[in-house]
Amino acid sequence: MTNPAALAPEHQESLDRILAISPELAALTGHVRAFAEIMGERRGRDLERWMVAVDSDDQPALHSFVRGLRRDQDAVTAGRTMAWSSGTVEGHVNRIKMLKRQMFGRAKTDLLRKRILLSE
Repeated sequence: MTNPAALAPEHQESLDRILAISPELAALTGHVRAFAEIMGERRGRDLERWMVAVDSDDQPALHSFVRGLRRDQDAVTAGRTMAWSSGTVEGHVNRIKMLKRQMFGRAKTDLLRKRILLSE
């Protein structure tokens, strides 16, 4: 999603006209921008307040998104609050799965182990 401050003036004018015509879209835009700000600034503690605001608004697509967030709200909040990240581990898991897929089912444990060790 493009940062609204980085839009070219003609694009900003077009967006402003569209949002002026559709109050529902303007409300949706406000919620999405608020969510992006919470995620970008690692303010996981504000997530509950954002979800309550979305629940009180008539935005069916966002209601579904909020239900998904609530299923694992503790993990989502912690992930956007704490400085720890499992990104490195997830990257290695993704790389191993890619190597396994490249081998088209021939990934016996010994061969897969060699491929993993040699790919680094």
